This record gives sequence, C-alpha cells and structure tokens, in this order.
Amino acid sequence: MTDHLPAALARQVGERNEIAIRSASPGDAAAIRRLAHLVDRTVPANPVLVAESDGAIVAALSTSSNEIVTDPFQATGDLVALLELRSAQLHALAA
Repeated sequence: MTDHLPAALARQVGERNEIAIRSASPGDAAAIRRLAHLVDRTVPANPVLVAESDGAIVAALSTSSNEIVTDPFQATGDLVALLELRSAQLHALAA
C-alpha cells in the first residue's frame, strides 16, 4: 500500500494497523460533529471524506471547501495527507 507514497508519509502510514480513507456516510455524522467540537470548528461541508485509524474516525475533509477537522489527541498528519491526496484524485477524475 505504501509503495506510491513519499517516504516520510509511507513510514507514518506503515506504523498504523489499519487505515481507511472513504466517503462519509450519514452514519458518520456524529463522529464528524465530535471532531469539529473537539477543535471548536464548524462541521465540514458535504461531500466529506473521512480517515479511519484502527476503526475510529480521526479526521474529516470537505472535498468542496477543503475544511479539515481532526482529533487533537491523535497524530493525524499522515491521515490528513492521505485525505488531501484522495481529494485531489477525485477532483482530477471529475475534471
């Protein structure tokens, strides 16, 4: 999985047991609201991508506004980079 990532990002990603980058579903709303509340920000506008680490949503990115909310108690820099990469891929496919 890490073969196509920059070396520093690949090292960080490789330290996690399980990562999922996916489109948010209606069932994710409470988790995204919790993240926004933790960092005293508004909930990102839809559509949203979420990053899960070991089964927990720890970051969310709006693909329309690029707003990001993350769990301040978790190291999420690598996951934010993956969210941004996936968002760019989706924008390129739509162009």
